[in-house]
Amino acid sequence: MRILDRYILKSVLSVFFSCFFSFLFLYIIIDVFANLDDILKQHVGMDILRPYYLSYIPVIFVQLAPIACILATLYTFGKLNRDNEIIAMRSSGLSILQISKTVIIFSILISVAVFFVNDRFVPDSWSLNQKMRDRMGMDATKVMEKEAVKNLSMYGLKNRLFFINKFIIPTNTMEGIVVLEHNQHQSLTSKIVAAKGIYKDGLWRFYQAITYDFDENGQIKQEPRYLEEEIMPISETPREFLNQRKNPEFMNISQISDYIWRLSKSGASTALRNLRVDLYQRYFMPITSLIMVLIGIPFSLRMKKRATGLSAMGLAMTIGFLYYVFNAVCIALGKAGVLEPLIAVSLSHLVVFSLSLYLIFEQP
Repeated sequence: MRILDRYILKSVLSVFFSCFFSFLFLYIIIDVFANLDDILKQHVGMDILRPYYLSYIPVIFVQLAPIACILATLYTFGKLNRDNEIIAMRSSGLSILQISKTVIIFSILISVAVFFVNDRFVPDSWSLNQKMRDRMGMDATKVMEKEAVKNLSMYGLKNRLFFINKFIIPTNTMEGIVVLEHNQHQSLTSKIVAAKGIYKDGLWRFYQAITYDFDENGQIKQEPRYLEEEIMPISETPREFLNQRKNPEFMNISQISDYIWRLSKSGASTALRNLRVDLYQRYFMPITSLIMVLIGIPFSLRMKKRATGLSAMGLAMTIGFLYYVFNAVCIALGKAGVLEPLIAVSLSHLVVFSLSLYLIFEQP
């Protein structure tokens, strides 16, 4: 690595980590004061507070990495420009891309790290955070109530749609069960109603089960079948049922892809579209750090005097903010069905990426 590259990288790293730890400290302090009443009322100890606040680190890293990247870029190149070091570099024959190569490579590495952390650690961190928050803000009775999930619904294999009034987690028991089975044309073929279902020895046993069979016209073909106890050919495990109640934010790429595969056999077009947007967003969101750096480079090169420096920094941060707004609007349009999921997720990134490259190459 050249001396110049090490010099630039040292400045970028110091600003990036200073921003990250400063925002992390402020976030924790604000959260402590916001939840201070619950902490004192419930006598919450460090055994709960420690994992609770540690769970924030991956989430904050993913959220703040792009902001820290653009601030590090603006500070580093703005300082080099004010000290006339950029002019010296350009006089030696270096182009803008050669000067900023180190920062761009750094942003690519940060983007890779964001992708890895967002997929491997953030879903578990959110789950742990929610669990610790429940323990901090609820008494023992309410925590026990969390062990029973009410109004659970999911799309399963073999075109099955499940509606469950109550799922008792410790005993793997379902109460108030309705199962609708469809064919490949999404026509109803059978309906199963059961008072209770218990998962034991790898099998689902339904109790007081009534089965209705339907013909192509949706009419009942024969008398309903009633069984006091029936072993059901359902391959889903209790864990799979509970996973379906998760918000996509609490699921990794593999879990979202598996959920999409299950829903694709059930014809739930709206849910499928939303999940595809969430899935594509997992792939495109990490490159925000790279694009933020590319936004910051051309504006930081205009920061020669204090007045122009502040205006250039303000303009760069404004474009970065509009980038986030544009991305949120595109995602909303994708979930509303106005744009295709892939286009909705990628459009804002492609537009701002192209704009930032244009501004860089337009530099004298």
